[in-house]
Amino acid sequence: MESKSNVRKIVVAGALGALSIALFLTPFGYIPWFVGVSLTVMHVPAIIGAVLEGPVVGMIVGGIFGVTALVKAATAPLGIFDPYFVNPLISVLPRILIGLVAWAVYKAFRGKLVPLAAATAGVAGSLTNSILVLGALVAFSPFPLATAVAVFVANSLLEAAVGGVLTLGVVAAWKGIESRSGKAKLAKEE
Repeated sequence: MESKSNVRKIVVAGALGALSIALFLTPFGYIPWFVGVSLTVMHVPAIIGAVLEGPVVGMIVGGIFGVTALVKAATAPLGIFDPYFVNPLISVLPRILIGLVAWAVYKAFRGKLVPLAAATAGVAGSLTNSILVLGALVAFSPFPLATAVAVFVANSLLEAAVGGVLTLGVVAAWKGIESRSGKAKLAKEE
């Protein structure tokens, strides 16, 4: 039984990692916003991986997101701050932690209101991405704190709402498929 669980984790990590790479290669992952920053949904596969299969899967998928951000910064920077993302403390480390935080939040809430737990994990994972990346930019580059706060208000809150909705939708659909009856069984989770 343990072997089946490990195979499932590998498959989910691979599928969500491939989705992260596809989002990176298309305009759907980074949507240009204002003043050289981008709205992103790149963090959502890491959150979903953490909710469905645990922190290790979420951290692996988050690491893939981080590496793609580093590659994008090195090869095709879009905004004025993108060149600073060649620093893995800005581009990779915060993204690895998305899965850990999303899993912890989901686990804390799942016994009570599982649908709310999925949405809350989506919001928490998204905010983890924003806070840690913006904090790292302030700490390791000439990114002003006032700009970080402005980006957080204008960008990160919208990303967090989208992260919560997408996580809830995907997790509910996945659990519905798993239940064989076609009905989501979020509330009856093991």
